[in-house]
Amino acid sequence: MPDTTQNLIELSTPKQNHQHFKIFKPYGFLSQFVPETRKKKKLLSELFPFPDKIMAIGRLDHDSEGLLLLTTDGMKSFQVRDKSIEKEYYAQVDGEITQDAISQLQNGVNISVNGTNYLTLPCKAFVLENEPKLPARGRDIRGSSHGPTSWISITICEGKNRQIRKMTAAVGFATLRLVRIRIGNIHIDNMIAGEVVTLANFDDALNRS
Repeated sequence: MPDTTQNLIELSTPKQNHQHFKIFKPYGFLSQFVPETRKKKKLLSELFPFPDKIMAIGRLDHDSEGLLLLTTDGMKSFQVRDKSIEKEYYAQVDGEITQDAISQLQNGVNISVNGTNYLTLPCKAFVLENEPKLPARGRDIRGSSHGPTSWISITICEGKNRQIRKMTAAVGFATLRLVRIRIGNIHIDNMIAGEVVTLANFDDALNRS
C-alpha cells in the first residue's frame, strides 16, 4: 500500500531552485568566498553578487585561471568530480617541449600528492601549434629574453592538487601559465577574465548523456 502521508509531504514541500554559473577566474583570485585567516587575497565574491550558499565546484589555485563552475547545489560537485567528466587545460611551459615529454604525460607520470608518490592516469596531451587567444593575465609572464616557451593542451579526468603543474614539472618543463578551458561540454568560449555567465540548465550544459 503506498505511503500517502509521505507522498503528501513531498507534494507540499517546494523544490529549491538552485542556481549555477560559469566564470573565468582571473589570476590572483582564490576559488572561495570566505577569506583565509590573516591573508588578504581576492575572493570570488568580488566578481559578482552571487546568491547565498554559492560554492565553487573544485578549485583553481591562486596562480591559475579560466573556467570555474559555481552552484548552490552541492550534489553537482559530485557530478563534476566524476572521472567520466574531462577537464581540459592550456599550459604555457618553459622551453620547447619535446614529443617524448608529451608521450610521458599521455601515459602517466609520477607526482607527489600529500607527500605520497602518485602515478597520474593516462590522459590526452598535445602541442598547440599557435598561441591560444586568451585574455591578458594580471601579471606578465617572464620576457622572451629568458628563452622560448611552448603551449600545450592537457585533458585529465582527475583533479589532484596542482596536478597539471606537477605533471609538466615531472617531465622537465615548468608551467608558467595555466588556464582551464573546458569541463565536460562546458567551454570557456570567448569569456574575458572576471566574466560570469548563468547556466540555465546545468545538466544539459555538462552533457552527461
